[in-house]
Amino acid sequence: MRQEFLHRAKLKAPVNVTWEVTARCNLHCRHCLSADIGGFSEAELGFDESKALLDALKRMEVFQVNFGGGEPFMREDFLDLLRYAHEQGVTTCISTNGTLLTDAIVEKLRNMDLLYLQVSLDGATANTNDAIRGPGTHGRILEAVKLLHRHCIPHVSINTVVTGANFREIGDLYDLGKRLGTKTRLSRFRPSGNGKKAWDELRLDSLQLAELSHFLSDHPDIVTGDSFFSITAFDRRELGLNMCGAARMTCSVLPDGSVYPCAFLHDGRFLAGNVRTESLQSIWDNAPVFELLRNTRVDACGSCWRFSICHGGCPAVAYFLTDALNRPDPECVASFRTVLQPAPTAGQAYQSP
Repeated sequence: MRQEFLHRAKLKAPVNVTWEVTARCNLHCRHCLSADIGGFSEAELGFDESKALLDALKRMEVFQVNFGGGEPFMREDFLDLLRYAHEQGVTTCISTNGTLLTDAIVEKLRNMDLLYLQVSLDGATANTNDAIRGPGTHGRILEAVKLLHRHCIPHVSINTVVTGANFREIGDLYDLGKRLGTKTRLSRFRPSGNGKKAWDELRLDSLQLAELSHFLSDHPDIVTGDSFFSITAFDRRELGLNMCGAARMTCSVLPDGSVYPCAFLHDGRFLAGNVRTESLQSIWDNAPVFELLRNTRVDACGSCWRFSICHGGCPAVAYFLTDALNRPDPECVASFRTVLQPAPTAGQAYQSP
């Protein structure tokens, strides 16, 4: 019922906003979803403009802002922005590659409430991770996670974009998170940013997607957000949003203040406005492209046995692969149902060779 409500009604404000606070980054990941925003480095919102946006989020009663980039800690005033967000009572989540964290920075983070951190790691082994994130990054990222643990920072997760390159190490990454005292968060690899170039090489095949669906069912403590509702089994339907939240529950702000429906639709066709020239509230209420997303229906999926927990899947994937929003998600588990039986055990499917 709560999912159907979102199809019928428009919330007065997004529940969460993803804010790419800077396009600058010290890494060049092969699958980076934000690679297309690199040209915004010189145009990012200044500190006063950023405070004004946070003021707007408070007025709109947005529950959480997800800070990303680029690498957020490349921004010199980022800690000040965090502190100001918390003063407004806004819960924050930081997506970071971890390589810029120091004792001094983490000590400041330790004194902040309302804070969640996601540290990106794309392989249980250095060979796998470093082939995606760059030489030497595996060790540096692990040191960052250990640093957070030593400072007793709560609410830390290791975030992994699941690709064909690291698929066989997902079980090992889960075990690694247990040893380091972090949650495991898995994100879906999507054909946006650099992912468009690496799609054919790094995408999961249908058997891997089916195995991943079973693995998630066997590990309900793994966090996925809305990343995998296209393969979510019925036993996980209450663990996250089971439909696309773009323009319904979330939106994305780029470094220069441009607003898009979600972090995976940074395409010119989906530009909704800019907070430098219009309030975020007005954009949320009136942007034609937001209405387009809210009214998009995947009619071909209406009679599907999975429709109640998928609602057609991710329109961003459909758009980049088929050039249409109202097409079924090409990676939906319903399209390869026959490979779901029998269900492999997590150990069989995911232990490294």
